[in-house]
Amino acid sequence: MAEMEDRDENKKAHVIEGDAIILRLMKEEDTDRIVKWRNREFVRRNFIYRRLFTRQGHENWIRTMVDTGKVIQFIILRKTDQRPVGSVYLRDIDRTHNKAEYGIFIGEEEALGKGYGTEAAKLMIAYAFREEGLHKLMLRVLAENVRAQRSYEKAGFVKEAYLKDEVFLDGRYQDVIYMAAINHKGQEAFA
Repeated sequence: MAEMEDRDENKKAHVIEGDAIILRLMKEEDTDRIVKWRNREFVRRNFIYRRLFTRQGHENWIRTMVDTGKVIQFIILRKTDQRPVGSVYLRDIDRTHNKAEYGIFIGEEEALGKGYGTEAAKLMIAYAFREEGLHKLMLRVLAENVRAQRSYEKAGFVKEAYLKDEVFLDGRYQDVIYMAAINHKGQEAFA
């Protein structure tokens, strides 16, 4: 399904090609686009962290998280025209326990519901297990975000925990679901 290309000296994929999308590593030049996407209401309402993004904040994220290897972030490009439509990332990468948190957002409203998120999740699971040698990816999703849960399940994530009143958003407590994908078969399953 995914074809890895254009590797650097550390064998990290710069481009991951799928059927309908391409993932390419995020660049500093993507900052304005990411800030714009993350500040859109239809994106923010599905995140637990809802403060407005700033250029300075994103540049700090790059310096303290991406550049230090705690985060690997890709831009999602629509394959038909190479148009950027969102971002996907692995954060809080834990090399001791071989796990990370998965995150995604589609920043272009017309790109919602096209299957790009599901395909990006599948590509990132394969990448995390095969290229990064991780054993487990986890994610947090608001219980009310049923659409995202279905997408994650199609990609291979399973529900692990349901946390009642876990976060206080929009003036009320909301439930959070933890989901995970585990590499039960070892890295060879994704070769």
